[in-house]
Amino acid sequence: MDRYLNQAMDYQDIATLGIAFGLGLLVGLQREVSGKKLAGVRTFSLISLLGAIAGFLTRDLGNPFILPAFALALTCILYIGNLIKIKTVPEPDMGQTTEVAALLIFAIGGYLVLGHQVLGIIAGTGMAILLFVKERLHGFIARLKKKELDAIMTFAGISLVVLPILPDRSYGPLMVLNPYNIWLMVVLIVGISVVGYFIYKFVGQRVGIISGGVLGGLISSTATTVSYSRKSTESHAVAPMAAFVIMAASSVTLIRVLIEVGIVIPEKFSALLLPFATLFLVMTGLSLGMFYLLNRKGPEEEMPEPSNPAQFKSALVFGLLYGIILLAVAFAKKEFGSGALYGVAVISGLTDMDAITLSLSQLMKKGTIETNVGWRLILTAALSNLVFKTLLVLMMGSRALLKWLAVSFGISIAAGLLLIWLWPANWHF
Repeated sequence: MDRYLNQAMDYQDIATLGIAFGLGLLVGLQREVSGKKLAGVRTFSLISLLGAIAGFLTRDLGNPFILPAFALALTCILYIGNLIKIKTVPEPDMGQTTEVAALLIFAIGGYLVLGHQVLGIIAGTGMAILLFVKERLHGFIARLKKKELDAIMTFAGISLVVLPILPDRSYGPLMVLNPYNIWLMVVLIVGISVVGYFIYKFVGQRVGIISGGVLGGLISSTATTVSYSRKSTESHAVAPMAAFVIMAASSVTLIRVLIEVGIVIPEKFSALLLPFATLFLVMTGLSLGMFYLLNRKGPEEEMPEPSNPAQFKSALVFGLLYGIILLAVAFAKKEFGSGALYGVAVISGLTDMDAITLSLSQLMKKGTIETNVGWRLILTAALSNLVFKTLLVLMMGSRALLKWLAVSFGISIAAGLLLIWLWPANWHF
């Protein structure tokens, strides 16, 4: 006993108690505001403190059964409280959210002492937010369509089921095909598309044509080009609006490229940021010019609703394309040198920017190609993609739309070529 009495005050333990009290207060506030009688601010604060004290006792006395014993006692108290509610309330609410929240905040209080405090704080705050958005979450789920549920389940399947079982080792003649790495890139691309789709679901139809371009670039700029090219044939007046949306979506594609590069090779992100940001500013300036000069008097059109962004077939096709490009880039580099990579970039960029971006990012990460060469290859693919979109407009869109995009894409391609040719190697953060 003297050993504990003579210990100096541990300010870290005091801070832990404060965190436990704050998390209990936060969750209890939400429960009380929602009208729950079983437990409110005071009860949840006390339960969280009880968890922390039980954690201290478990730690200081070296007895692993103390925390479970307190948890069992709390469970009995909640059970008795529910029995009383059933017998005294005519039509009792039999939901178990408050009871589960009480047990979880107790566990978090104990984990703050025995585990990692940051994880405990994240769990407690996340629970409070989840409880707060309950009604909105239920409303969102009620509005989900079948294709949106398919997208969620497909993404869960490819990320939580398929990815963990794949081997993390290289195969193939050039040892560049890593199944785990390839599928991880599939998860990344599908994830970005799903996030863009659900942003559209929340705000896309309310914000107007600007969101059509931004969200189109996040989901798929090629699909956006196809949709608006077809729309432009319905009326001559639609062409300016369609040109703006396609141009804006193509601009946002550069941001998507930077996001992908930043995730795969964050250590080399600074070397790619300035040239891509420069081209983005040029294309954004052109988009804004089109918006103010042409689109202010145009018709207000909603963004065509995109299809399921997480189709399993599309994920498989992307994974296959990504692997093929990895092999093509490695083969061209080995047999013909870096100059041949520009041809691969042009061909790959015609249809899919993501695959060539991620392939080159992986090779830059491994040091197979230099960063100054890598970003130029990615930018070459981006310019090739603009040419491909121009061909799509030529085949599917109106002549008025083609005129606007021929000018804006032409300026963008010229600016990109100047960046590839003239950008100094030492210009980076």
